[in-house]
Amino acid sequence: MSLELSEHLQSTVDSLSENFSDKLVDVYQSSGDTFIVVDTDSILEISKHLKEKLDYVYLSDVFGIDRYTSEDRFEVVYNLISLKHQQRVFVKVRCEEENPEVDSVIPVWKAANWFEREVYDMFGVYFRNHPDLRRIFMPEDFDYFPLRKEFPLLGIPGSIELPSTTPDSD
Repeated sequence: MSLELSEHLQSTVDSLSENFSDKLVDVYQSSGDTFIVVDTDSILEISKHLKEKLDYVYLSDVFGIDRYTSEDRFEVVYNLISLKHQQRVFVKVRCEEENPEVDSVIPVWKAANWFEREVYDMFGVYFRNHPDLRRIFMPEDFDYFPLRKEFPLLGIPGSIELPSTTPDSD
């Protein structure tokens, strides 16, 4: 499948291919968006390049995906926007199921702080060198990660104390 890229997105892909050819895993489009899958250990270096050389100054979101596969189970997706060129690109890294770890991109985009904490809290992906990696929604002593696919839909009985009343009752 050939890619239909704008001029700036094409220059983004070309620049990454030229400077990180061995760290670029895949480039594809889906639903009109461009996705670039990169080597997990290179995310910090590639993020610096994207911000400093290609004007992706705005980190709009970071989210996790549980692919529930035997290999590279988790994905961390960075939603980047170049305000100067009015372009969006999604950069992905994939992590193994056992001890999923990614370098924090907070040195590049300070906005990553709470996004990475949320991914850690919901999926258990550990962000190396994060300055304050603690749970953001769940209690610190909660041993589970609610957005992993094996997490029971009704929760784990006894794992967290629930209120004894509902908002509709006294």
